[in-house]
Amino acid sequence: MLTLLTVPNLLTLLRIVAIPAFLILLEDFRYREALALFVAAGVTDALDGAIARLTHTKTTLGAFLDPAADKLLLVSAFIALGFMHVVPRWLVVLVISRDVVIVLGYFLLFVMTGQRMEVIPSASGKASTALQLLSVTIVLLTLIDRQLLNPGVRLGVFYATATVTALAGLQYMYRGLAWLQHEATPATTAPRDESRDRRRA
Repeated sequence: MLTLLTVPNLLTLLRIVAIPAFLILLEDFRYREALALFVAAGVTDALDGAIARLTHTKTTLGAFLDPAADKLLLVSAFIALGFMHVVPRWLVVLVISRDVVIVLGYFLLFVMTGQRMEVIPSASGKASTALQLLSVTIVLLTLIDRQLLNPGVRLGVFYATATVTALAGLQYMYRGLAWLQHEATPATTAPRDESRDRRRA
């Protein structure tokens, strides 16, 4: 139990606990506090990974909990901002669909093979997460003061986020199919008939 309650895991749990508080602040139109909490959550995301690497306290729980916390925070933010009509609905659908497809894909791979595929973050996946964080931050800044950012800049970030998110989703799908093909390929060839070889000799 003590090995599970590491500092990185506690920071991840705090990030999960912060999600309902963030949504409540949005609902109450307290955008400055919501932005501060969202940025703090992003800081803990960077901290827990760095601390885990430096202190060699990586755990299996943390490996699953950390990306799950990121996805819960971002998906919750996009859904809430989509209902507020400050984020395009098509972007909300794309972000959610990619995550749903990935989760279902890994589940199906496990059901089909009985083996757990190792989840290795890709460069495009990290880039899509960074752009999604940037999109939410920009929207929150706009809600605080509409004059802070040009609408064209905001739209450009939305399109960049959509493009990289879609590419990351396709890459994860390709990885899953390649892994499935590798698992389905027989490891050994058919055994030779040694008695037939001896007769020929």
